[in-house]
Amino acid sequence: MRSVGVEEELLLVDAHSGAPVAVSGAVLAAAERSAWQHQGTSGRQNHEFEKELQKEQLEFATKPLTQMGELHDEIVRIRGEAAHHAASAGAVVAAVATSPLPVQPSLNVGRRYRWLGEQFGLTAQEQLTCGCHVHVSVASDEEGVAVLDRIRPWLAVLLAMSANSPFWQGEDSGYASYRSRVWNRWPSAGPVDIFGSADRYHEQVQAMIDTGALRDEGMIYFDARLSATYPTVEVRVADVCLDASTPVLLAALIRGLVETASRAWQNGQPPARIGTSLLRLASWRAGRSGLDGPLLHPETMRETSAEDAVEALYQHVREALEDHGDDERVREAIAHLHERGNGARTQRGLHVGGQTLGSVVTHCAELTIKH
Repeated sequence: MRSVGVEEELLLVDAHSGAPVAVSGAVLAAAERSAWQHQGTSGRQNHEFEKELQKEQLEFATKPLTQMGELHDEIVRIRGEAAHHAASAGAVVAAVATSPLPVQPSLNVGRRYRWLGEQFGLTAQEQLTCGCHVHVSVASDEEGVAVLDRIRPWLAVLLAMSANSPFWQGEDSGYASYRSRVWNRWPSAGPVDIFGSADRYHEQVQAMIDTGALRDEGMIYFDARLSATYPTVEVRVADVCLDASTPVLLAALIRGLVETASRAWQNGQPPARIGTSLLRLASWRAGRSGLDGPLLHPETMRETSAEDAVEALYQHVREALEDHGDDERVREAIAHLHERGNGARTQRGLHVGGQTLGSVVTHCAELTIKH
């Protein structure tokens, strides 16, 4: 069975005001101290946390797992540890994809971040966004690129399901995922064309780096790409999700997409020839609507309801879900997601219900570490 790993970026905020705070250095130092204190006979234990572009955020990655129940427990555990370490710096963690409150982010220190700031100006300086990345194992780059070519039409639905960033700089953006709009300011971000082979994929990546506009392969910000570090396909389209069960749902669906695409490739079925311009429209529509408005159907690229688009995704991967033992979990999670809504609906509901944006953030921080 293919292994799955999840990376999440969390916002570090003041426990009382909900305003982002630039304390990632202190939080990482606390994680490092904890790792030393809990070292066993085999030596110091590594922690799961890393710094990100801005000092107001914290990233973690789960280990590769095959069982979705174990993945859920791992995400809950690491989110709890993140909250514990943040508390030592007077902060809390919130799984929101943008800050509802106004903020002037602080670029992290280091040569790479300094280069990004100089090269991209306001795009880098304002880029305080938190995403969720899902890695699924593949046997080779050739299989991985075959998967990338075949999952393209389905990624916008995942974005809609994960949407969790309705506010930007103190205002309602009108979008369910405004993070997706801000993220697409990067010149290498978004949907991509069909590659056809691993050689063509790597040629395209190298040509982009050779322009000088990108520093290295780590700046290939496609919605889905081959990982430069692991033997995986990395799907990067989603917002960080408020409820810890939602990234598990995404992981199960993405593993289903990878398996379904690989089987199609092995059976000689070509990828759908949907133009990248249409995929960009589907992505925009998903970011605008989330689950509370129309989406573009992944197969026809015509407007349909969010429920029908999600159902199409489920039916597309259903055989793989059943083979993985994930079908019942996914069906229940989809029903629950439609009923309660995604993070964008929760945030807006809290605000419409009378909570200040600061209170929305602190409430979301409580939901972030809820089991």
